[in-house]
Amino acid sequence: MSSDLKEGVQSRKLPYLSIVVPAYNEEQRLGATLKRMLAYFDSQSYSFEILVVDDGSTDGTCSLVENIAGCRPQVRLLQYEKNQGKGHAVRYGMLRAVGDRVLFSDADLATPIEEVEKLLARLDNDGCDIAIGSRDVPGSQLVQRQPGLREFSGRAFNKLVQLLAVPGIHDTQCGFKLFTQAACRKVFSRCQVNDWAFDVEALHIAVRLLGLRVQEVPIRWSHQDGSKIHPLKDGIRMVRTVFRIRFTRYNLAVSPAELPVR
Repeated sequence: MSSDLKEGVQSRKLPYLSIVVPAYNEEQRLGATLKRMLAYFDSQSYSFEILVVDDGSTDGTCSLVENIAGCRPQVRLLQYEKNQGKGHAVRYGMLRAVGDRVLFSDADLATPIEEVEKLLARLDNDGCDIAIGSRDVPGSQLVQRQPGLREFSGRAFNKLVQLLAVPGIHDTQCGFKLFTQAACRKVFSRCQVNDWAFDVEALHIAVRLLGLRVQEVPIRWSHQDGSKIHPLKDGIRMVRTVFRIRFTRYNLAVSPAELPVR
């Protein structure tokens, strides 16, 4: 992080980094995830906020986050009653984040939170607008791979994505993406997809419609059990969504939702 940017953020008393964590029935592992995030960011020199977006959970997810937030003001719970889908949860949180850098991270921490420094370096040093964690570029480390069928279907899905929506991006689905505040507002103010293909839409809007600079960053990644995605049912839905994304006419006019939260 450049010293000028850091001083500017601190003078406005806004966090340098916002972390958005979508959560649906994550009571069993979210406590450990937040503990690990807080321990890591407490050791950094920059300020931060963690926004947990509850996507209509029916377990104790909300109570867990509220208890932690009661002790740690950096943690905020954002919630609504009805389950809307992961895409909606991510969009809801990203548009309410106020940091100069905004990270979306899965609740399972398949990508260790420490990997955020690699993404921050790309935004700070290379001048890109978006840095995304990638499991499919040289230098990535797959500590534990996905089951064979899921990995195969994921690669096939990416071929379709590159053909129709986001050419040149090898891994659109890794749940670890960092945006500048401006890019975050520009992209997510236009997103519409609520299902698992929301990453594709966000990158499609960024690359093909807005001309933003996106860089893939090799990261460490380890498959975690407990995924809520159904390979067949959700896979078919995602394929349909990719076609819909490709032929949707998005409104590129500047709207109030695009303007930075300040």
